[in-house]
Amino acid sequence: MRTLAENNLPVVVIGMGRFGSSIALELTRLGTEVLAIDSRAKTVQSLAGELTQIVTADSTDIQALKQLGVADFYRAVVAIGSDIEASILTTSLLVELGVENIWAKAISRQHGRILERIGANHVVLPEHDMGERVAHLVSGRMLDYVQIDQDYVLAKTRPPREIVGVPLGETNLRRKLGVTIVSVKPKGEQYTYATEETVLQYDDLILVAGPTTKVERFTDL
Repeated sequence: MRTLAENNLPVVVIGMGRFGSSIALELTRLGTEVLAIDSRAKTVQSLAGELTQIVTADSTDIQALKQLGVADFYRAVVAIGSDIEASILTTSLLVELGVENIWAKAISRQHGRILERIGANHVVLPEHDMGERVAHLVSGRMLDYVQIDQDYVLAKTRPPREIVGVPLGETNLRRKLGVTIVSVKPKGEQYTYATEETVLQYDDLILVAGPTTKVERFTDL
């Protein structure tokens, strides 16, 4: 379990493309100290006014990383895009330097598997994940879709006709369909926890959690 102290530790973000720069800027906005690194001087210069610590350096050079004090960081993000070789080498150097918590961007599942094998704790496939999310939104009644784990999702949708006007405790949703309604937002109100006594209306928004195929089946009712 992460402690509050760990949550406040600075982060090194390597690769200032659209993905990396958006992470660095949002972390900065949230009050996290960020060291941003990119090999392109022009890119570094363009972000210098928005990020307090941004430097031009070759992240595949372990001496350069040592000089920047990267070994002292607990968390790092490798956001290098199309240069797979640089992505893999940078990640391996961070592991060698003892960085404990490494997030790495992958451009394919194979790339992601390699990153995991060499020590990345978290692998992100932004294009794949976004494509998967949009596909679910386009194909069904889901209004939003978040993958929590490999086969577990949280979806925002409206309640199907079968459970409107009935207390949730009487619907037996978990037993019948394997999903759980965790929250409800009545029209014009805020989200609140769903209970067995909650009675849904057609205009409500609900958050449904469960295995991917079961949530998909529920939203298609």
